[in-house]
Amino acid sequence: MSENGVKMLEFPQKGDERGHLVIVEGHKDIPFDIKRIFYIYGSDTDVVRGQHANLKSQFVLINVAGKSKVKVKDGLGNEAVFSLNRPHTGIYLPQMVWKDMYDFSEDSVLLVLASEHYDPDEYIRDYDEFVKIVKRTEGNGGEKA
Repeated sequence: MSENGVKMLEFPQKGDERGHLVIVEGHKDIPFDIKRIFYIYGSDTDVVRGQHANLKSQFVLINVAGKSKVKVKDGLGNEAVFSLNRPHTGIYLPQMVWKDMYDFSEDSVLLVLASEHYDPDEYIRDYDEFVKIVKRTEGNGGEKA
């Protein structure tokens, strides 16, 4: 699904006998300034997190411990599943991508870097509504209706 901007990222690592250091800098390693950081942990393997799209926010998801999967959908019938299982890789999610995070390992810590401060009004939590907005946007040459 790279045509909608979703892509895997690999971050610089430094390391020696003391351990590893992974570096993530806004507008250098990811394509936005980081305005919010949160992380998800303690989710059972059968839990599905996310289940929404965002009008404005872009995200980078990194499993800094353990592993999880992320299913993304573009609202036009395309979907892809990404496995996050290495602490120096992540997935970039632009705005207007439906995301489901699931299949969390017991030790999973999913770090999320966001381009915007939290605003509940920019969340689309109903998939059918998301599809309608995407189709309306596509019909307007990519501009929001």
